[in-house]
Amino acid sequence: MTVNRVKAFESLRKALTTAPVLLMSESKMPFKLYIDASGDGLGAALHQVQIINDKPVEGPICFISRQIKTIEDRYGVSLMECLCIVWALEKLDCSQEGCVFEVITDFTDVKSLLNMKAPNRHMLRWQIYIQEHRGNMTIAHKDGNIH
Repeated sequence: MTVNRVKAFESLRKALTTAPVLLMSESKMPFKLYIDASGDGLGAALHQVQIINDKPVEGPICFISRQIKTIEDRYGVSLMECLCIVWALEKLDCSQEGCVFEVITDFTDVKSLLNMKAPNRHMLRWQIYIQEHRGNMTIAHKDGNIH
């Protein structure tokens, strides 16, 4: 092996075996809530951009996940992504006064789903819940490879 390959391998091993350093949240700074749902579970990562050594640095504040329940196993992709948003908002209590945050998902149609004219019973309940956060929340899409 060349010296560069050894260094690259050691760097990769260190990155894979070292836990990310969690930041302390600063309530005055906006948050980023990365969410993702799959056939196995729901996951979310709460991040925040903070100024560290005079440079803006985005870092994790917390990670949460759970397995999907038996009844949720029948949900389609769109319902799972919306469920993930609602679940993460409930768990992380993003309703604090003045808490500004951006929800980032790899599912392109979340915005349109949350504005459906004739939603099913799940979506209607979730739309009502999410409306409470609309003043402080934006939803953005990031491609799955980047997300």
